[in-house]
Amino acid sequence: MQSFDVVIAGGGMVGLALACGLEGSGLRIAIIENHPPKHRFSDSDPYSLRVSAINAASEKLLTHLGVWPTIQGMRAAPYSGMEVWDNHSFGRISFSAQQQNVSHLGHIVENNIVRDALWHKASQLRDVTLLAPSTIKKVVWGENDVFITLEDDNMLTARLIVGADGANSWLRSHADIPLTFWDYEHTALVATIRTERPHEGVARQAFNGEGILAFLPLADPHLCSIVWSQPNLAAARRQDLEKLDFEKELTVAFDANLGMCQLESERLTIPLTGRYARQFAAQRLALLGDAAHTIHPLAGQGVNLGFMDVAMLIGEIKRLHREGKDFGQYFYLRDYERSRKHSAALMLAGMQGFRELFEGNNPAKKLLRDIGLVLADSLPGIKPQLLNHAMGLSDMPKWLQKLPADNLL
Repeated sequence: MQSFDVVIAGGGMVGLALACGLEGSGLRIAIIENHPPKHRFSDSDPYSLRVSAINAASEKLLTHLGVWPTIQGMRAAPYSGMEVWDNHSFGRISFSAQQQNVSHLGHIVENNIVRDALWHKASQLRDVTLLAPSTIKKVVWGENDVFITLEDDNMLTARLIVGADGANSWLRSHADIPLTFWDYEHTALVATIRTERPHEGVARQAFNGEGILAFLPLADPHLCSIVWSQPNLAAARRQDLEKLDFEKELTVAFDANLGMCQLESERLTIPLTGRYARQFAAQRLALLGDAAHTIHPLAGQGVNLGFMDVAMLIGEIKRLHREGKDFGQYFYLRDYERSRKHSAALMLAGMQGFRELFEGNNPAKKLLRDIGLVLADSLPGIKPQLLNHAMGLSDMPKWLQKLPADNLL
């Protein structure tokens, strides 16, 4: 039987970031992951369909973990502007890094690149053990330890087990933590698109009564990753359209803002469901990222919310360990839980309200959102606050805020 201080169920971006962040604290860390990366990234690899908008707060965390230069050296696309508008209307708002005196607003990065960089880093750390491929078969919570049995019948003990095993978390379910969830009745269609005109490092998002269409700039000046949130039947129909017909519909839906669109990849569809765990922690258990919450992808904030879960938990575990306290006790995990439940609830409520405001073509609602966009774009003081939230600067735990600033922050 192997003994660890922290066992992390799930070796995705969030779980790996936690392991890397706990290195050097004197704690023994294990990661249990059934699907380790198959190969190291190569420049010749096609663009992955799953990307994230890494904001300033997440970039600061990844820099602290020592992986951000690696990510930049693979394939990360900085964006220096954002534009949001309502189709066939006058409502529009734009953000510029130059106006805010920062070098960029964020980066669009493929999820597998972030994960590869973190996996490679974790594999080199003395205090981190990667158990992969491996799956948990059974967990028993004791007063002072968690007893974990793997599928190969090897056994582990830990002072704390962390659920970073995704939206359909086995660990959350096994711990009988209730889950509030709702069907957005929308599906996200994602694909890589070549545009006639260069994207110029601007992230763009168009609303219409049917859905939300985002064009996220990739490292190639003519390639964007699209996330098209739309009713389920519409997404299924567009996934099956002939290539030319799909390209025509996409160009029209985006008001030809970047000229004609060409499909460069397959089309992947992802049903959209909101989730919010009733507890983010329990005795000798903490939940992170999608295991605790999933939000609508309309602002690309899901992974950033998860990374701030990681930052908060790193700070709490290290502090409690320094003070000689048992960080696996629910009594001490409550500060983490309260803080992150609050942030997730605010984000969920904001995204839901934003989505409902921009859904449908009711004339009164359309006028309200158009006026709202114009006022937000023109009134002093509003745009910096909105940008502050988008960059995640208001959601960082104190220890991360105190780290030396770079030219972005």
